[in-house]
Amino acid sequence: MRVILSIISALIISSSALYAQESEPKEDNLYDGGDLNQWVLPENNVFWSSKDGSLWAVSDAKKTGSILWTKNSYKDFIIQLDFKFGKGTVDSGIFMRGDDEKNAQIQIGESGSLKRDMTGSPYIPKLSYPVEAEGVKELLKMNDWNTMKAMAVGNTYTAWLNGVKVMTYTLKDANLEGPIGLQLHPNRDMSIQFKNITAVTIK
Repeated sequence: MRVILSIISALIISSSALYAQESEPKEDNLYDGGDLNQWVLPENNVFWSSKDGSLWAVSDAKKTGSILWTKNSYKDFIIQLDFKFGKGTVDSGIFMRGDDEKNAQIQIGESGSLKRDMTGSPYIPKLSYPVEAEGVKELLKMNDWNTMKAMAVGNTYTAWLNGVKVMTYTLKDANLEGPIGLQLHPNRDMSIQFKNITAVTIK
């Protein structure tokens, strides 16, 4: 009997360990200053480049704009990155699981429609900015590096700027899986840098 109980206990412990391993958060190093292997570069890419330890997004002469998508898709996740404004009127952001009307983009920089900075606020196609991030003016460094953390859990989005929570928003009927994208807005003459980009899968 003792032998049987020992075997059962060992099986339970092994199963628990396996479940714990499967349920642990998974971190993807999307950009550490090197190559762009985790991303799908656009055809005839003239927008995105890695140099001096930073991922650069720079408008072309025609101000075409571009979105840099991850190769992987994500469900519940946290993305964290550092960004620094460059030249021109910077209008960028992080697409959370796609770019249609069922997705939120966490804004970085000036809104083209509102003509003012909306960093940390969610932009939803057809809804514009349903809520505005709070306290950003005091937190945002215009001439230095900033840290943005954005989380998507189910249909709720949360954003932190330089370690401070600035926004929570729930989108009805949101897409619950898709790639992460970085935006270089069309019709802008601008540049922006990113570095230290990681995505952590929550489950």
